[in-house]
Amino acid sequence: MKVHFVVHESFEAPGAYETWATARGHDVTLSRVYLGEPLPTAVGAIDLLIVMGGPQGPDTTTDECPHFDAAAEMALIRQCVDAGRAVIGVCLGAQLIGDALGGSFERSPETEIGKFPIALTAAGMAHPKFAHFGEALDVGHWHNDMPGLTPNATVIAYSPGCPRQIVEYGPLVYGFQCHMELTPDVVELLIAASEAEFPALRDRRFVQQPDALRTNDYTEMNKALFGFLDRLEADMRERTR
Repeated sequence: MKVHFVVHESFEAPGAYETWATARGHDVTLSRVYLGEPLPTAVGAIDLLIVMGGPQGPDTTTDECPHFDAAAEMALIRQCVDAGRAVIGVCLGAQLIGDALGGSFERSPETEIGKFPIALTAAGMAHPKFAHFGEALDVGHWHNDMPGLTPNATVIAYSPGCPRQIVEYGPLVYGFQCHMELTPDVVELLIAASEAEFPALRDRRFVQQPDALRTNDYTEMNKALFGFLDRLEADMRERTR
């Protein structure tokens, strides 16, 4: 299987998503747009598109961030969806999926940074790709915004700070506002990139400071993510038989 990542910043690394793809023997390619690498011009060489996070928003312009072209990324997402490819968006990527399909991203009720529980909706607990999460699961967070909803979207999971943590936009299209890909190495990159912001967030109820972020164990959420990805891959293969 061919997995292509769109990576917006060096500190928003694919983490456990790339670990899974490599461990399963998939072909991995990347568009590291912060290095000027281009987006794919065709989707024929993509089975699974994974669009990572970043400090930008779907409304960020190329004047504000020259290496980030939201319109081009949303066009790529629509191409993949129309071609029946699987698409996953993480944080900014989830918001781009929602906007690409007709939903508008919004400000999340709370800033969330750290490891906090998400709860599955009834639809999530009954979903074959997510039932192994259980009723609740501690996962990583690092965001201010959340993805928009389309008429056919289904909310799979939510948290006290954000009502749209995981959204299903279609049988092969998912937005993860939460960061289940976090590993200790990725967390260190994020801390280094955001260090100046932490003092002003000290009183936020869903924000952990760097020392707490470094002591979190991200193993179980990574395993849960791998379980979802394995089920997604199986669904993809079934649909192409």
